[in-house]
Amino acid sequence: MAKELATLLADLKMEEAINLVQKSVDEGMDPLAILEDAKEGMKIVGERFADSTYFIPDLVFSGEILKRITEILEPHMKAGKGVETEKIGKVIIGTVKGDIHDIGKDMVVFMLEINGFEVIDLGIDVPEQKFVDAIKESGSTVVGLSGFLTLAFESMKETIEAFRAAGLRDQIKVMIGGGQIDNQVKIYTGADAFGVDAMEAVKLANQWIGG
Repeated sequence: MAKELATLLADLKMEEAINLVQKSVDEGMDPLAILEDAKEGMKIVGERFADSTYFIPDLVFSGEILKRITEILEPHMKAGKGVETEKIGKVIIGTVKGDIHDIGKDMVVFMLEINGFEVIDLGIDVPEQKFVDAIKESGSTVVGLSGFLTLAFESMKETIEAFRAAGLRDQIKVMIGGGQIDNQVKIYTGADAFGVDAMEAVKLANQWIGG
């Protein structure tokens, strides 16, 4: 069943995927196992998006299929083992101070969420202190700094320096992404890694939290 559901979801076959989930639940299959199978399908969707086989509308549609599957499964979840308790970990993300672009950030948020992470989205034009406060309040060990404009590079550097000044730098991993970001920018800002797309952000988060 696992491979079949993952394939149906990856191929965006909503009706067939939902029917299979309902049949599996009726036959007494563990809903958490079904959910894991669905997430495997979402990983394939992400890979197809990364290699330009799929586009944003396909991602949105796949998210709708996953939502429908989750709605079927939730009533059958055992106490204390609901969908919300199965998160891999927390990731803080925001577009840095001086930049108001959010399309790339929102795609990263979406991909992280469908891959099992709890995402704390701080929005756009986020000052350094807001990131610092979010780390302290949430206990998250992974932070994503987004920026499209070249001026964002300086803001990223200042934000990471603020982490260091607050005594948090050694406790967290920082990824950056957006615009013309490359390894040189990563070195300049002091980040741990950079990602060229949303799936790279998921891989980094899995490596730092889920691995």
